[in-house]
Amino acid sequence: MKIPKISIIILNYNAGDLLEKCISSIVKSNYENIEIILVDNASQDHSHIKCKEKFSQIKLIENKENLGYCEGNNIGIKSANGEYIIILNPDTEVESNWIEEFIKEFNNHGDGLYQPKLLAVSDKSRINSAGNMMNIFGFGFSSGKGKKDSKKFGNFKPINYASGACLFTSKKILDKIGLFDPYLFAYHDDLELGWRALQLGIKSFYVPTVIVYHAESFSFKWSSKKFYLLERNRWYCILTHYSKSTFYKILPGLIIIEIIMILYFLSKGMLKEKIRVLKDLIKDRKLIKKRYNELEKIKIISDKKIIEEFSNFIEVPSEVSNSSSSKLFNKIINFLGNITKKII
Repeated sequence: MKIPKISIIILNYNAGDLLEKCISSIVKSNYENIEIILVDNASQDHSHIKCKEKFSQIKLIENKENLGYCEGNNIGIKSANGEYIIILNPDTEVESNWIEEFIKEFNNHGDGLYQPKLLAVSDKSRINSAGNMMNIFGFGFSSGKGKKDSKKFGNFKPINYASGACLFTSKKILDKIGLFDPYLFAYHDDLELGWRALQLGIKSFYVPTVIVYHAESFSFKWSSKKFYLLERNRWYCILTHYSKSTFYKILPGLIIIEIIMILYFLSKGMLKEKIRVLKDLIKDRKLIKKRYNELEKIKIISDKKIIEEFSNFIEVPSEVSNSSSSKLFNKIINFLGNITKKII
C-alpha cells in the first residue's frame, strides 16, 4: 500500500532552542513519509539557520518580513506536497506515534480539522487544551486548560475548532475551506478557520490519543499587543461570519459584553488598545464588508444550527483574570448567551 505523504509546516519567529526541540521530536516519528517545511518570519535569532544546518532534510522558506501566523502558514501550505497537512507551532514537542493516530481517526471520522490533546511542556500532567470551543459572542477558549490530565479528557469528541498549535487535516479540505485569513495576522486565526469550516459543514475534532506538548505564547505572552489582536480579531469574526439578521439579534448582548470589556481593558491600563480596536474596525470597514459578502455567498449551514453547538460559558485563563471575576463574567455571559440563543 502507498503511504500518503504528510506535510508538516512549522512557522518560526525567534523560537530559539524551542524550534530545535520541536524538529528533534518530529524526526523521531514512527511515520516515514513526511516532509518538514520550516517557514521563517524574518527571525533575528538565527534559530532557523541552525536547524537547517542540523536537519538538512527540512525545506526552509525564509520570509523577508514577519508576515504573522496566518500568511506565514499560508506560504507553507502552498508549498506543501503532502496529501495531509499538519500545522505545528515551533514551541511544541510530539510523541512518536502522533501521525498514525491522526490518520487513524481521520479515516474513521472523515473530512474535518483535528487537534491533539495538548499538554503543558512545563508540567506534562497538565492540560493545555482538550479541544477548543467558542462562545456566541466570539470568545474562544481551550477546554480544560490548567487542569490535571485525567480520564475526563480521554474521549474523542467533536469540538468547535481545532487549535492552531497543532492542526491536522487533508490538503483537499483546505482547498475547500480556504487558507488562514491574512487580516488576522495572529490570534483567533484557528477560530476563524474552524468557524468558516462549520459554515461549510466541516467539523473539528479532539483526538486524545495524539499527545503534543506545548510551551505556548513565547512571542507575545499576555501583552497589550496580544489583547489588542484578540479583541480586534474577535470583532472581525463576528462582523464577517454572522449574517446581518443574526448580528442584530445578538447585538443587545454584544453591547453589554462591550461595556464589560471596556471596563476590563481600563482595569488593565490598556484602554488605548480597546480604542485602537474600534478605530481599526472603522478604518477597515470596506475590507470587512467585502469579506462578509464573500462568506455569505458560500455559507451552506445556518448561523442558528452552528450556534447550537457553541458553548454558553468560557474558561478564562488564570493569568488573565482572577477566579472571582471570571466566575462573575461567566455568569453574565452564560445568562446572555442563553437568552440570545432563544431569540435566534
